[in-house]
Amino acid sequence: MILSGHEIQRQIELGAITAKPFDPQLINPNSIDLTLDDTVLRYRDTVIDPRTEPEVVEEKIPHEGLFLEPMSFCLGSSREIVGSTEFVPMVHAKSSTARAGLFVHVTADLIDIGSIGTITFQLFSTVGLRVYPGMRLGQMTFWRLKGEKTLYSGRYQGSRGPRKSEIFRDRSWET
Repeated sequence: MILSGHEIQRQIELGAITAKPFDPQLINPNSIDLTLDDTVLRYRDTVIDPRTEPEVVEEKIPHEGLFLEPMSFCLGSSREIVGSTEFVPMVHAKSSTARAGLFVHVTADLIDIGSIGTITFQLFSTVGLRVYPGMRLGQMTFWRLKGEKTLYSGRYQGSRGPRKSEIFRDRSWET
């Protein structure tokens, strides 16, 4: 069951949902908006080898905005620290963002229960688009959990700013 906007706000006030800083203006009928912070990461190499740690270049988004080339990819993050130990968050693009040709998550929309930190946006622009710090880029919904709860304690816990892939730490294919 998805939480309504009123219930999201109530759960934030009760401390069951983290949203810092909290701006009640970001509450929607069944989600809370997430805004873009001022830093992006771009991978240096055009090919990522999952056996090696990828190199990234950090770039500040200027006040005048950052132009995303058509068919380009970079990592951004939410300004807000968000998550919950009681509900399962999911990240979605704002409708206006999607209609402008920008994916904010390529496939990773599910946030594990117990994960609390900034959200890394996987920004893939299908057309040329300018993005600005503070713009409403995504939104988060919260879902009730059924069954025994196990809280997330993985490598991205407590993220601050965009985080590059740590797929190189997954060595399960090696014998």
